[in-house]
Formats: sequence, C-alpha cells, structure tokens
Amino acid sequence: MSTTTPDSPSTTTLPPATGPTGADPHLFDRLSVLYKYRWATIAVFVLVVSWVMVDSYTRVPAYRAVARVLVEDPNADIATPSEIARNLPSGDPEMYMQTQLRIMKGRDLAQRVASKIDMTKVAEFNGQGPKPTQLAMTIAWIKYYAGWPYRIITSKTAEPPATAKSFTAVDASTVPDVLLARFNVAQIRGSQLVDMIFESADPQFAALAANTFANEYVTHNLELKVSTLNASADWLTGEVQKQGELVKESDLKLAQYKETQDAGALDSNQNIVVARLTATNDSAMKARMDRIAKEGLWRQIEAAGDDVESISSVLNNVSIQNLRVQLNALAQARSSATERYGERHPEYQKAVMAYNNAEAQLKEEIRKARNNARSEYENAVQQEREMTAQLGESKKQATALGRKGVDYAVLLREAESNHTIYNQLVTREKELRVVANSRTNNVRLVDKAEIPGEPFTPNHRRDWAYAIALGIALGLGLAFGIDYLDDTVKTPDDISRRLKLKFLGLVPIVSGDRHPLISGPVPHDFGEAYRSIRTALAAQLPGTGPRIVAVASSQPLEGKTTTAVNIAMALAVGGARVLLIDADMRRPSVHKALRMNNDRGLSQLLAGQARMREVVQRTHDPNLLTITAGRTPANPSELLASDRMRALLSGLETGPFDWIIIDTPPVLAVTDAVILAPLVAAVTFVIGAEMTRWRLAERAVETLLGSNPRNVLAVLNKVNFGRNKYYYSRYYGHQYKNYYAESPAA
Repeated sequence: MSTTTPDSPSTTTLPPATGPTGADPHLFDRLSVLYKYRWATIAVFVLVVSWVMVDSYTRVPAYRAVARVLVEDPNADIATPSEIARNLPSGDPEMYMQTQLRIMKGRDLAQRVASKIDMTKVAEFNGQGPKPTQLAMTIAWIKYYAGWPYRIITSKTAEPPATAKSFTAVDASTVPDVLLARFNVAQIRGSQLVDMIFESADPQFAALAANTFANEYVTHNLELKVSTLNASADWLTGEVQKQGELVKESDLKLAQYKETQDAGALDSNQNIVVARLTATNDSAMKARMDRIAKEGLWRQIEAAGDDVESISSVLNNVSIQNLRVQLNALAQARSSATERYGERHPEYQKAVMAYNNAEAQLKEEIRKARNNARSEYENAVQQEREMTAQLGESKKQATALGRKGVDYAVLLREAESNHTIYNQLVTREKELRVVANSRTNNVRLVDKAEIPGEPFTPNHRRDWAYAIALGIALGLGLAFGIDYLDDTVKTPDDISRRLKLKFLGLVPIVSGDRHPLISGPVPHDFGEAYRSIRTALAAQLPGTGPRIVAVASSQPLEGKTTTAVNIAMALAVGGARVLLIDADMRRPSVHKALRMNNDRGLSQLLAGQARMREVVQRTHDPNLLTITAGRTPANPSELLASDRMRALLSGLETGPFDWIIIDTPPVLAVTDAVILAPLVAAVTFVIGAEMTRWRLAERAVETLLGSNPRNVLAVLNKVNFGRNKYYYSRYYGHQYKNYYAESPAA
C-alpha cells in the first residue's frame, strides 16, 4: 500500500482524459437530430402533404382566359403641328397607363359587361354552383354517414350531399362586384400591352367574359374619346365666336385712335416724324458748323483791318492771286522804264498807269472778298437760326407722336394678341373636328381570349411539389427547432466543448428499477458501460495507493447514487478492494440501492457516536464494503467540513482499500460536494442526458471548480441509445450492441 497523501504531487499530474475530444460537429451530427425526432418530423410531413393535397384534389377546377389589348398614347393623333415640331409630351405615360388599369378594374366597366352577358345561364351565378370533385363528394358522404349518431341524438335532419345546395343566386346589384372578384389586369412589362384575365369554373364563360371585358373597354374608351373631342370642339366653337368679337373690337379701337389722334405715321414701317426729326437735326448741325467756320473767317478779316492780304482765304482767291502776279510784273516794268526812260517819259507814265490800274483792281478784289466773307457769315447765321427753329418744331412733333405711340402700342399689341388667339382657336377647332370625325381609337384589341383547354388551378404536379417541399421544410424546422429549444446536455461532445470536462463514458438508460445495478438483470451495454468507466477512471488516476473519488451531480434524479454504486461494484468485480461511503446525509439512497440497514452510518461516525468497525457493512461482494449515511443529522455540512471528516479521509488514504467512492449530495442543492471536492483525488460529475440544462450544469461545474478540485471527470448518464443511435455507433461502433447480444446474461 502506498502512503501517498491527497496533497502529494503524484496525484496532481494526470494523463489526458480519454473519450471524445470535442471535435467540430459533423454533418451526421445534424442528421442525427432528424433521426432523434423522426416520428415528429414524419408526422408533420404526412399531415402537411395530406392537408395540401386534399385541398388540391377537393378544389373546384378554375379556368383562366386572357384577352390582350394595346393602350397607346391618347394624344398622339390629336397633337397640333407645333406640338409635334417641339416634340412635347402630353403627359406622364406611366400615370396614364396606371389610370387605364384602374378604369379596367372599375365597377362601371363591370356593370357594362354584366349588361352584355346573360348571367342566369351561368351556373356560378344562378345558384347551381360549380360541380364538386369526386374526392370532395366522397368526403361529404363520409361526413354525412359519420354524423348519423349525432342526428339521432339531436333529432336534426341533413340533406344528402348529392342534393345539398350550398350556393345561392347572385343578386343583380352585386353582379359587378362578383365579376370584378374574378377579373384581373396585368401590364406586360416594358410594353403598352395589357392582359385582361378572367377566372371561372366554366371555360367557355371565362373566355366570353374576358372578351366582353376587352371589347367593352375598347368601345367605352372610343365613346369617351369621341364625346370628349366633340365637347372640346363645341367649346372651341363658342370661344372662336367670342374671340372674333374681341378681334373686331380691338381693330375698331385701333382705327378710331389713329383717326382721332392723327397717328397715321405710327402705322407705317418708317416713322416720318422721326425721319424728319433726324434730317432736321443733321441740317441744323451742318448750318451751325458752317456758321462757325464763316464766323471765324470774318473775325480774322475784321482783326486784320487793312492787312487782309495776309489771310489765307484771301491769298487763296484766284482773282487776287492773278492780280498780284500781274501787279508784280507791272512793278518790274515800271522799274525798267524808270531806269531806261525816266519819270517823264511816256513809256514810264504808261507803265505807272498800268501799275496803278492793277493795284486799284487788286484792292477792289480784296474789298469784294471782304464783303463776300461778311455776307456769307450773315447768311450762315440766318441759316442756323432757321434750322434751329425747324429742329425745335420737329422735336415737338416727335414728342407728341411718342406720347400717342404708347397708347397706340397698347392697342396694337392687344389687337395682335387677339388675332393670334383667334387663329389658334380656329386651327384647333378644325383639328378636333377632323379627329372626332375620323373616330380613331388609341386602344385596340390585339388577341382575343381563347377557350382554355385545361384548368390553371389546381395544378396537381405543382401542388405535390409544393406539399412535399412545405412538408420537408416544416418537418425539418420542427426537428431543428425542438433541438434548438432543448438546452439540455445530450452528447459527449457537449460536455467536451461546453463544460470543458474530461469525459469518462456513457451510461445507457434502463427502464424499471430506480437503481439498476450491474449485479442484477440489466442489459449488457449497461454493465459494459460501467466497466468502460472503471477502465477510464483507472487511467485518469494511476497509482497503487488508495484513490478517493467523490460522485456528484448538479441536481437530484440524475443517477448520481446509481453511478456511485455501480462504479464501486465494477471496481470490486475487477479485484480491487472498494469502500463505498454515502455522504448524502440529507437524502441517503445507497442503503436503498444495496438493500442494507441504515441504523448506523457516516453521521454517527462523524458525530463520535460510533466507531469505524461499527458503521462498515459488507455486501454480497467480499471486495465491496460500504458506510451508509445513517440517521439524518441536524448539521450535515458542518459534519462534512469537520476535522473528523478530514481525519477519516486521511486514514482511508493509508488504509487497506484501493478505491474509496463517496456519494455526495447535488452541487446546486447544498454545499456538501463542494466541501469534499478539494479533499479527494477526483470528482466524478454525473450529468443526466437530455434532463440537465446547460445553465444548471455550467453553474454546478463553476461551483465545483471554485473549490479548486484536483480533477473533475464527467459521466453522461441515462443516455437513450434508441433515440441517439448515431452517437452510440460513433463512440462504440455499429456492431457493439449485436456483439454483446451474443454474450451470456450478466
């Protein structure tokens, strides 16, 4: 026997856990959910398919007829040439199309259709109703015969399905509404085509109604268009007459104004008064410039006095220039005669006389030039005065004419506007008359509705596909929904991934006895499960000395006591000496499972009321001894936390036993298991499959780990292998159960 204490390092270094490692979920893990809830899935699938197909085969066949019409731009044929030239749209085409679709679905059109069709000959409207299907008749007869006990008890009568009338004749006031309920319109996307659809149990009536709707719509649209055009043309005729009177009145006012105000010049393309003012202004400017020039010349002549010969205008005079040349020549001749003949010589006298005559002529010419400059200056002054006076008069006339032109322009614009409006109204009236007389229609029937050869509903192929798809979807949704809502621990992978615990093994569920033992008549896989746990436990806690293991769970009824007893039995069967201690002193169960006396037990031992040899009891297996809980004390937690309990465990570690298995209370109920957890080599945490919720298990594990236990090992108990065959075969192989079926009974 080893004398290793619980605190020795040899018990803290353990090999890795055996069992599942928490691998990622496989596709078969998901499919196992379907197998687990296969009956619920199949039931939902069958119910959904049956419900859909019964509805499909009992539904009265309905036929659909389609008539197609073309709805074009309503103003394309009445647009004026100016509008066409500008390419101006008359309105939003989409808005117009939506308006026409509403008109097609309007009650007025339905009323017109109802007046065209004799509804008394249609079974759907005269009270006869459509003929039911064979399955519907069969179901009706079954209901009829199945209800005879109720009719006998209540003395009520019921007509047979063959004579029962479940339809009533449609009132004339509601016929349009009934027609509209079966009528629909659909615009073909990206076009101006509209399908007018009618559904009925009678294929001939469906085609007739669809064509009647289309024809009545086309006729109604044409009538409405013609009436609108005629009304517009009539209105325009009245407006033309009114506008003609306004044209006459404005022309008369314009003529009277021209006559009374003498404003005829305003009517010509060139305004005479303005032209005259411009010419007079130019003449006045020219007279002024001429007067200024001649005044300057005269002022120079006056300033020069007798020395007028120095003035350029005088010098440039041709006569004066000639006389001056002649005078110079005579002066030279006189000088020559003086030198040759002397002053008394006749030739000299002749030369002097000629010179004097020429000089006198020069002076006379200069005097004439001076008088001429003065006369021209005075004439220029007079001309300037006259032109200035004429300019003033022209300005007065232009100003007066301008005042008249304002009123005249107003009258002229009014007359022109009236003429323009009158011409437009006359043109528009004639155009509308032409279009109205042509009776062109922007709506026309493209395709007539043909009598449908087969019903569009029910479509049994489509309904079968829909029913199967819906059944599968709802079945899968139910299975995975239940699995999702089921937040209990189910598989070893859950323990490895979520709880992060080392896994010892699976224990199958056994119906019947509350505490099934491997020593009794239990299934082979139940006993083998505990043998596997025994092997895994020995691998987790190697060594030759006594090993103390506490068995706990999160809540009652998870099989904690059964697991503790069966592990102890499996170890004892394997040849080890085992002591089983029932530390659950509040609700002891070990003595019930082993059918032993519980008069003395652990509570008396810890209270000092009994000795060790007095509380230890033998079982049918010589290697298995047990200490029951004894009578329930007032302070179980204090007893387990006492020094006597520590001394007991220390003594057992050096005692003759190879294994000490302690059954402890549930972790979440009391703290007894938490008190013992750090004192033992390992805590075996029992989890009830599909009964322990995640939150409870996680909280219990967290509570245990808070006391710093050396090892926490998990056992998944009460596993229903029949509902979880996938996990069973995954961890033990497909032939596991068959293999043990060939073994003899335990």
